[in-house]
Amino acid sequence: MNIQQTLTPVELDRIAERNDLHATWLFVCNYGIIAGIFAVMAVWPNPLTIVLGTLLLGGRQLGLFVLVHECGHGTLFGSKRMNELAGDWLGAAPTFDDMRHYSRGHLQHHRLAGTTEDPDLPNYRDYPISRERLRRKIFRDLTGQTGWKQTKGLFKALMTFNEQPLERRLALARGLLFNALMLGLFVYLGVAWLYLVWWAALLTSYRLASRLRQVAEHGNVPDLYDRDPRLHTRTVAVPWYDRLLFCPLGVSYHVEHHMMASIPLYNLPKLHKVLKDKGHYDDVVFLPNYANMLRHVTAMPA
Repeated sequence: MNIQQTLTPVELDRIAERNDLHATWLFVCNYGIIAGIFAVMAVWPNPLTIVLGTLLLGGRQLGLFVLVHECGHGTLFGSKRMNELAGDWLGAAPTFDDMRHYSRGHLQHHRLAGTTEDPDLPNYRDYPISRERLRRKIFRDLTGQTGWKQTKGLFKALMTFNEQPLERRLALARGLLFNALMLGLFVYLGVAWLYLVWWAALLTSYRLASRLRQVAEHGNVPDLYDRDPRLHTRTVAVPWYDRLLFCPLGVSYHVEHHMMASIPLYNLPKLHKVLKDKGHYDDVVFLPNYANMLRHVTAMPA
């Protein structure tokens, strides 16, 4: 489906327009929520606030990944330089991500989505799965098993820093500097233990949020091997609590993203509405929330 032929020039210009203020606002919101979570734990340090804070931080760490994803596409800000600076330093560095390495692989996902060559297939091709199997996956996420498996390569790279390619060394250096500043700020404020909470979230709730995002986008879709994004991808109409916990910054508009990856994240709701008004979603079912999505991806065929 070529939506550029579906949209009028005026609609296309409005939807494709980039807005640096809106892009900046997404960073401000995500960092503001992170600061608020840390503040609550610092002022009221008890098991309840720490557990809830760890859970909420995982969603915000996914928010940072979403910003890396958008800057990697070059769509968040109007200029290439701003996308690179914001993506590298404010998106990727806090979690030691490498935006350029990620983006190269992710572009292959876009090129090959809906085929058997999609490099991201291992994340969702087995769905639907049993509820028991999903519970085991979630248990591994929340106990840090998934996080350690996915993160131990980072520690190995840090131990062999000088042997890494230049691009990887630069990403690691940015991560070290950002995390050193974060730790230094916590030490200065007398709450150094909050840095451990950051890593606890990175190893647990962030992995859960990432898994749920991947499954929501492509798990048990109508036809994983059809090139039409309406069939191999899913948009979930998430309520505010799903956005807070697992689905930050409007990332749930995934059908629209696959239809036209050059559209900024903050304009995907506009694209969704235009296409819906034009009847392109008449045969598409939009799940209302993540709980419904999880029931759907564990519904075994008869």
